[in-house]
Amino acid sequence: METHKAVKIWLFAGLVMLFVQVIVGGITRLTGSGLSITKWEIVTGTLPPMTDESWREEFDLYKETPQYKEINEGMEMGSVFESGTFKFIYFWEWFHRLWARVMGLVFIFPLIYFITRGWIKKPLMIRLAVVFILAGLAASFGWIMVASGLIERPWVNAYKLSFHLCIAFAVYAYLLWTYFLTSIPDSKLDGIPERNNFRIVGIVFTILLCIQIFFGGIMSGMKAGVIFPTWPDMNGELIPQIVFNISEWNVENFNFYDRNIFMPALIHLIHRTLAYVMFLVGLYYGYKIIKSKLIPASKTGAYVLIIVLIIQVLLGIITVINCQGSIPVFYGVMHQGVALFLLTASFYMNYRFKT
Repeated sequence: METHKAVKIWLFAGLVMLFVQVIVGGITRLTGSGLSITKWEIVTGTLPPMTDESWREEFDLYKETPQYKEINEGMEMGSVFESGTFKFIYFWEWFHRLWARVMGLVFIFPLIYFITRGWIKKPLMIRLAVVFILAGLAASFGWIMVASGLIERPWVNAYKLSFHLCIAFAVYAYLLWTYFLTSIPDSKLDGIPERNNFRIVGIVFTILLCIQIFFGGIMSGMKAGVIFPTWPDMNGELIPQIVFNISEWNVENFNFYDRNIFMPALIHLIHRTLAYVMFLVGLYYGYKIIKSKLIPASKTGAYVLIIVLIIQVLLGIITVINCQGSIPVFYGVMHQGVALFLLTASFYMNYRFKT
């Protein structure tokens, strides 16, 4: 797909901004900031409160939420630099929304310019339209997710949180593939007999990774790491015995996962098991590519995939064993960010072996 250099730079800038948004979203989630702003204002919410009175009004609205009443009662106004205060959590939710608005402007205005110059051809325009639709869906689901924590529960619904995370990753992945199509020439691999095998294994690995991201989001929303902060066992058991109790497999436990440890145990177990399977598949995939007669670019991609995969597994373990009372923000955010790097490496390898 022949594309003007300025458009390529614009697409890459979009990827960087999306990556930052995922990181900021992780911080917002792990600091419990997502419910600090109780209104969804597209335009007027761009600026934060500018006076003491407006700050008090926002704080009073937050005091009416279940999160304040059940978790943060007695919280002080504080400052944006003081962890555990209202201004601190408000800042991260506000910044998360602001960055989304900035991304919208960075996408829309250059796009209009590129269209007037004739630099956006129809195939690329169609792909960009999909990106915009996915981005709008992510924003809409973000508010649905926040709204789920403003009525009865003192936190956002874990399933809705995970869907929001997956949609955000989907926006990034689709834009990433679009960038590859405009910037990386097709690989000349027709004469490589292992090509189809590599392509199949790569797709399997990517599917496993996407499923893992989904369950990782649910695990984070349920704070399952806090309930089982040990590794390689889960509070002394390799497999929590509660998952074998047939009576626990019911709709009520699925919906009200915060009332007992069944769902956190099940989701945590699935997340760990998928991690082991992914690790083995990823190592096999990377090793076979490195030992093949492929071009250096593909082998470099395989090395990167293996390195990022190892880092991600180690970060997952470190995050879990440091979940003593709460999820460690630094490790949790790093784990989410490296997941995005792993998705990038996986998609790069899939692009190399695409038909």
